[in-house]
Amino acid sequence: MQEWLLVVFRTVLTIVVLFLLTRLLGKRQVSQLSLFEYITGITIGSLAATIPIEMDGSWYLGIVSLLVWIGFSFGIEFLTLKSKTLRDAVDGHGTVLIKDGKILEENLKKERLTTDELMEQLRSKNVFRVADAEFAVMEPSGGISVLLTKENLPITPNSLGIKVAPEQETQTVIMDGEIMDEPLATIGLNRKWLDVELEKIGVAIENVFLGQVDSYGQLYVDLFDDQLIVPKPQVKATLFATLKKCEADLEMFALSTDNKEIKDMYEQSSIRLAKVIDNVRPVLTR
Repeated sequence: MQEWLLVVFRTVLTIVVLFLLTRLLGKRQVSQLSLFEYITGITIGSLAATIPIEMDGSWYLGIVSLLVWIGFSFGIEFLTLKSKTLRDAVDGHGTVLIKDGKILEENLKKERLTTDELMEQLRSKNVFRVADAEFAVMEPSGGISVLLTKENLPITPNSLGIKVAPEQETQTVIMDGEIMDEPLATIGLNRKWLDVELEKIGVAIENVFLGQVDSYGQLYVDLFDDQLIVPKPQVKATLFATLKKCEADLEMFALSTDNKEIKDMYEQSSIRLAKVIDNVRPVLTR
């Protein structure tokens, strides 16, 4: 076999083997790396690069070395799942950099992290004042996790005591002007429903770059022509406004009659409707 064909064969073989072995190691190998995973990535890359161009008869030993290294890495990862001590030895553990709003200079020196680098990491977390950080720790992967002080934490519905409805996965039903039947079926809809919704906003299917349906059955579309403005869905807002109007009408009817029996009926109906509105408010106002 000619040398160039041999190189092509070895390269393809190396790519296939490397892909399969990386899949075996899992997604951690392509995410933020620990120290051992960093070393593993470099070594695997170096071995894989030399295999295709090794011209002597022992090129297959590179494959053997690659398999041994992957097997060793896989074994280490398995053992670290079972042993906290080994996990700390291999992956390391977090280092506290800020505690109670104060920078721990000794820990900065230990991690060889400058003040400028610390501030850069904090800014990447939208923290521009050290005083706004209650706690910060450098993770084994090298990233920094930050806990803001209570007064600087973002407001959430939970902190305000507001109940919100659970959010389910949004389905992409149109992509590049083509209808995606499987996502439509997943949420119990069909092409006829989609055609009706597109007709409501006056858009043709071939003009839609991306279309998504949320868990409440509202369609959102992005058009190829960015100059066109598509109205946002108003179904939930309209329904909520209608319910509030009905509640107000019932209260007005109760005030406009002198018949006690009818007045009580309207008042009780208004109270019951108000309870219904409170129950559906998280769904209709999000």
